[in-house]
Amino acid sequence: MEYICGECGGKNEISFSQTISCVFCGTRILYKTRTKKILGYEAR
Repeated sequence: MEYICGECGGKNEISFSQTISCVFCGTRILYKTRTKKILGYEAR
């Protein structure tokens, strides 16, 4: 899964068993990237 660091903005590839921290600066604030796919929902 790809995450973006909240401190330096670097892109990190993190697997299931790795600790959640940035590879470049070491901070633990990471955000999930949004999908580029268009999602449509039907609501009533």
